[in-house]
Amino acid sequence: MTRVTVLTGGSTPERDVAFAGAAQVVQALRQRGYAVTVVDTVDGPLSAEAERAVLVPSVGRAPPSDAELRALEARELGAELVDLPELADADLVFLVLHGLPGEGGALQALLESAGIPYTGSGPLGSALAMDKDVAKRLFQWAQVPTASWVMWPADRSAVDGLGFPLVVKPSKGGSTVGLTVVNRHAEVEPAVATAQNFDDEVMLERFIPGRELTCGVLGDRALAVGEIIPSHEIFDYECKYTPGMSQEIFPADLPRPVATRIQSLALAVHRGLKLRDFSRVDFKLHPDGTPYCLEANTLPGLTGTSLLPQSAAAVGIGFPELCDTICQLTLRRAVRRNKVGA
Repeated sequence: MTRVTVLTGGSTPERDVAFAGAAQVVQALRQRGYAVTVVDTVDGPLSAEAERAVLVPSVGRAPPSDAELRALEARELGAELVDLPELADADLVFLVLHGLPGEGGALQALLESAGIPYTGSGPLGSALAMDKDVAKRLFQWAQVPTASWVMWPADRSAVDGLGFPLVVKPSKGGSTVGLTVVNRHAEVEPAVATAQNFDDEVMLERFIPGRELTCGVLGDRALAVGEIIPSHEIFDYECKYTPGMSQEIFPADLPRPVATRIQSLALAVHRGLKLRDFSRVDFKLHPDGTPYCLEANTLPGLTGTSLLPQSAAAVGIGFPELCDTICQLTLRRAVRRNKVGA
């Protein structure tokens, strides 16, 4: 029986999102016959009782408080993780983590150095996608349209060059945590201060009007394009993780050439950022018909309301099959690596 350790939790604002996704993944993998252990990067291996307590499939309306996050950060296991038998003896580690520590490449490098197979992109691809400034430069190189942007600090002329409204957000982060849409100069610096609570680098990006679209990638295949219609102005944390706060349509009602174009761009992003196994690429479809890439997610959400599972389901891949496929891609890569190293 294949031994899988689901590594989840973490000390980021997306901790609850990770636990909600892990609840789904653990159930799916056990259904497919895997022997599953769960490890929280903060509290270590979870007992069956602890699993029942924290692996809750729903997510709160807001992320953990700053005080809660500081307490969690102080307990992070860090490099000690790879010494745990639950990781060292696993056939593979299934990552269900969000935010810089779990998605930014450092954890991936740690697992690589320990020779532990894990799901998702490697250290380089993870780091490239997490840093939105670098990622957008690579989008341009791959001829994928993306919104104009500047990094803070920026003078008034640079901000005027973007125009209002504009999006102010942490350069490295996810789930729209710390993101603000601003409409005038007086709002910029307070929005920057909010973003700086979550990252030391802040991006100012031209707001793109239009339809919110997303496309999953599995292996080297683009999945269905979906449309998100949020209750708020943007697809924010509350809309993402509160049932009923957004309408998600898979497949999106798009002309075939438009859907095909977005799938092609999603693959171009996936390949251009050197991603692997799976990802989700988000777009805005401007009223003039131009699809602008917003970002790529290397460990996209796997909760009950998450978009990658819906993108897969629309092409006939159910959630247990999705998780199984991700495991098989990881195991095949481990076999190839062992052959090369032999």
